[in-house]
Amino acid sequence: MTMSKFRIDRRAALGLIGGAGASVLIPVSGRSVNAQTLDKVSYQTNWRAQAEHGGFYHAVAAGIYRKYGIDADIRMGGPQQNPSALLLGGRVDMIMSNSFEAINYVREGIPYMCIASIFQKDPQVIISHPGVGHDNLAALKGKPILIGAAGRTSFWPFLKAKFGFTDEQARPYTFNMAPFLADKQMSQQGFLSSEPYAIQQGGVNPVVHLIADAGFENYNTTINISNKMVAEKKDLVQRFVTASLEGWAEYMKGGPAIEAANALIKKDNPDMSDDKIAYAIKVMNERGIVRSGDALRLGVGAMTDARWKSFYDTMAATGVFPTGLDIKKAYSLEFINKGIGA
Repeated sequence: MTMSKFRIDRRAALGLIGGAGASVLIPVSGRSVNAQTLDKVSYQTNWRAQAEHGGFYHAVAAGIYRKYGIDADIRMGGPQQNPSALLLGGRVDMIMSNSFEAINYVREGIPYMCIASIFQKDPQVIISHPGVGHDNLAALKGKPILIGAAGRTSFWPFLKAKFGFTDEQARPYTFNMAPFLADKQMSQQGFLSSEPYAIQQGGVNPVVHLIADAGFENYNTTINISNKMVAEKKDLVQRFVTASLEGWAEYMKGGPAIEAANALIKKDNPDMSDDKIAYAIKVMNERGIVRSGDALRLGVGAMTDARWKSFYDTMAATGVFPTGLDIKKAYSLEFINKGIGA
């Protein structure tokens, strides 16, 4: 898949008049930055453009990155992209990821870390049919569930430990919802804002179990970066994080103000519709994906030492991670918890 890049024209973003190459001074934290010398930062998402990436697109469309002196290059992911390889290979500055990857940096002795988490709740869900008694996760013990390969090494061990699920009840999930729709006793994995929407279009109003609400504390839609960039470009990293969090705080409010961001999403991903975007924003707000827990007090993007430790301890107990890792090397709280959007 072709990698997409967005760089909004300075006049479109800021409402300025002037010819190409005009020198424009943009106020940034009490100082001025020449628009011709904006710092370039690249951020690789983990999938095709969608509302789940909306805050980053809004920070581009609304000129928030430029306000902070940044020419942000938001790169769309997809099935042919490997964000981790791009980050480790130095081809991108930052990537969208999760707690699992950050802890694996520590396990492998790789000098990278997580510096913010947009999603306070991992949007991974288990989807069931209505009216068959599958009204909570505990009720799914021993029942067939379609689980993909990645899920078997991430949330599935948690579900086994928490609810007594077994590998015998897991069925291969190939991202085809036909088996689920054909069998009312079948449940399947999904993403809160994606599969439930598609299933509704298939005529079923599903029961959606958000695994995070059962205590699965994985941070998701994170900003992962090299320790080297953090050390050498601290001010730039802070500006990018602050601008991104402001973008997310505004995007989650919805309304006419985010139309330009949604236009960028649809330009990047023509398969994305207004209905899909509206549904995603609705359920993310209803389930507290961005604003819940620590983010209500500390701001969008919040993380805490206590939650990192709790998640690591829980997953180490299931055998996903080895014990004895120095978990604090997986992340930094330096650039967040400043009350943005709280």
